[in-house]
Amino acid sequence: MASTKGNGVGPVAGVGGARAKQPSLSQLRAFAAVAEYLHFRDAAAAIGMSQPALSGAVSALEDALGVQLVERTTRKVLLSPAGERLAVRARAVLDAVGELMEEAAAVRAPFTGVLRLGVIPTVAPYLLPTVLTLVHERYPDLDLQVHEEQTSSLLEGLAAGRLDLLLLAVPLGVPGVSELPLFDEDFVLVTPREHWLGGREDIPRDALKELHLLLLDEGHCLRDQALDICREAGRTEGAPVTTTAAGLSTLVQLVAGGLGVTLLPRTAVTVETERNDRLVTGYFADPAPSRRVALAMRTGAARQSEFETFAQALREAMRRLPVRVVAGGR
Repeated sequence: MASTKGNGVGPVAGVGGARAKQPSLSQLRAFAAVAEYLHFRDAAAAIGMSQPALSGAVSALEDALGVQLVERTTRKVLLSPAGERLAVRARAVLDAVGELMEEAAAVRAPFTGVLRLGVIPTVAPYLLPTVLTLVHERYPDLDLQVHEEQTSSLLEGLAAGRLDLLLLAVPLGVPGVSELPLFDEDFVLVTPREHWLGGREDIPRDALKELHLLLLDEGHCLRDQALDICREAGRTEGAPVTTTAAGLSTLVQLVAGGLGVTLLPRTAVTVETERNDRLVTGYFADPAPSRRVALAMRTGAARQSEFETFAQALREAMRRLPVRVVAGGR
C-alpha cells in the first residue's frame, strides 16, 4: 500500500503505481468554471482569467490527474464522463477552501465569535450590567458566554481551555496566568442601624479587632480578603467569626437581623443594602482596606491583544462606578 509522509499533501499514487501530481487550486477553479459554463470564453470571464490561461490550466489539470476532463470542439465544450464525475469533487474542494478562508477571516477579526467569560460571585451581580452593556453597544458580533464560579474553579477552567477570560479579584499568583488590572475598590462596613459604628466616615481599621464579623463560606475569595484585612488590623484568631452565608445577599440579611456586621466591596453596596432600612454603611479612614479587580488570561493567549483592548474599554466604562480605575492597567 502506498503511503504519504508529513501532512499528506505530497504526490499521490496513480494507476499502476505511477505518481500523479497534485492539482492546484487555480486549476480546479478553471475546470469548475468550464464545467459550469461549458464555454471557455465565458468561463474565463467569470473567474477573471484570460482564455489561453484557462485552457492551459484545464490541460494541466488533466495531465496532473491523468484523465481527460473535457471534449473540445470548434463550437462547444463537453464534459467527458470522467469530467462529469470530477467536476462535483472539484466544486466540493473549492467550497471547502472557501469556508476555510471565511473561518480564518472570522478568527482574525477581533471581537467576533465566542468569548467564554468566567466571573466570581462577589463580582458578577455588580459588574455584569456594565460588561453586558459594553459588549452590546461596542461589540455586537461577540458571542459572550458568562460562567459564574468560585476562583479555584475559574482558574481550572482557564487552564483547561474551558474558559477564555476571567473577571475576578487579584492578585492570583498563578503561573501561566496574566492579569489585566481594571480598578481598585474600597471595602465598607455594613452594620445594623443601631450599631455604634453605623454611618461613620472615619472608622479606624483596628475597630475590626473585636467585632462580631459575618463572612462568606469557605472558597470565596472575598472571605479570604476580609480575613486578611482583619489580621492586618490586629484581629486575633480567637475573635468571633460566624460563617453562615453562601452569598452576599444572605450575608447582609443576617446583618439586618442583628447577628453581626460584615464587609462589602463598594460596588455591591447599592444593590445589597438599598432595599433594607435596617442596614447602615460605615466608611473606613484613609487608607481604607480595598481589593483589586482584574481580567485574567492565559499567558501568551492567541487573543491577547483583543483582551487588552477589551480591558481598556472596561476601564473606561467603569469610571462611573464607585471605584478607582487603574490607569493604563498598572
